Amino acid sequence: MNEQVSISSRVASLKKSAIHEMTRLSKQVEDVAFLSWAKPTSDTPTHIKEAAIRAIRDGLVGGYSETSGIFPLREEIVKKLYRDNGIAARASEVLVTVGAVEGLSAAIMAVIDPGDEVILPTPTYSTHIRQVLLASGKPILVPLVEKEGYRWDHEAVKNAITPRTKAIMYCSPSNPTGTAFSETDLRGLAELALKYNLIVVTDEAYEYFTFENTMHFSIGSIPEMNGRVISTYTFTKTYAMTGWRIGYLHASESLIPQITKAHIPFAICAPVVSQYAALGALQGPQDCVQKFRAHYSAMRDIMCERLDRLTHVFDYQKPGGSYLMFPRILIDEGKDSLDFCKKLLFNAKVSATPGIAFGPTGESHLRLSFCVSEETIHKAFDRMDTYFKR
Repeated sequence: MNEQVSISSRVASLKKSAIHEMTRLSKQVEDVAFLSWAKPTSDTPTHIKEAAIRAIRDGLVGGYSETSGIFPLREEIVKKLYRDNGIAARASEVLVTVGAVEGLSAAIMAVIDPGDEVILPTPTYSTHIRQVLLASGKPILVPLVEKEGYRWDHEAVKNAITPRTKAIMYCSPSNPTGTAFSETDLRGLAELALKYNLIVVTDEAYEYFTFENTMHFSIGSIPEMNGRVISTYTFTKTYAMTGWRIGYLHASESLIPQITKAHIPFAICAPVVSQYAALGALQGPQDCVQKFRAHYSAMRDIMCERLDRLTHVFDYQKPGGSYLMFPRILIDEGKDSLDFCKKLLFNAKVSATPGIAFGPTGESHLRLSFCVSEETIHKAFDRMDTYFKR
């Protein structure tokens, strides 16, 4: 017998990730200029690595921690939430997770049932869409207003709410657009959440990387939203700790036990060595974060300058945060963003991420990352200049 093994419809229905497809294809090309990876190219700061080494030498990392994370780390997170996010938390309201992604997955599993609807902006981080689908939920994608810097359209959100709507989920500053949603925008979302009895799930991975007069606002700081917000954060972006897989979330004491029920079968606990590294990150000098921000701001400006030389090919909204931007492709070849990015890769040796990966309104766009060196940006755009002249 040669019967095919049955695969769950949840997984089988997921389309291949355009992001990971481009990563796979990029390995086939030599000397690629990478503008596609949303990961810091900087190394993890020395004081964080030393904190991990001390914990290893002291024999602290060989076993599990408590499921919610080591208590000293949760205490430091409480201080950080109050200082930087305006959230008055207790250690019992903090759950340390395997990066923000596992925390977001556990949160979604805890708050939605099969068939429940979750409102997300489009364009949005593709992983959020998949997290809803894997929980047998239904993503409802509401277009952002691109010409106004990708702001929320509150009337469109209101019109998308149905009796099955359970939550609103978003990333700010945004992956892929780099938009830091304003306090006004997010207070408008909070009003809708309160009116229609919705949970708000946030991904605030890029919270420290905003530029000029742009400010990061945490919707969890609104007192009326207590018990309605699951705020998710990560050390990955802030401290260049991508490979350490360490993040955390904050929610009310009534929600945390339910989220923990999902967290345990996903992870048991976050990697203990990474928890001690994260503790070292919070307790150590913070000038590394300022250096990262200054670098990203400078690289953003250089990328904008280079895009300004290609106005016949791209139009863009200057990002107020993150280290990502999302130009619109103006030429006909850009109508299929995946095909456009493949041609750019194989003909110009430049790796970018196709916009279709981020929702239906992402089509005819591409995501570019500026968490790279100035040399890489110029290398990529020199090649694009030549390619588009041809």
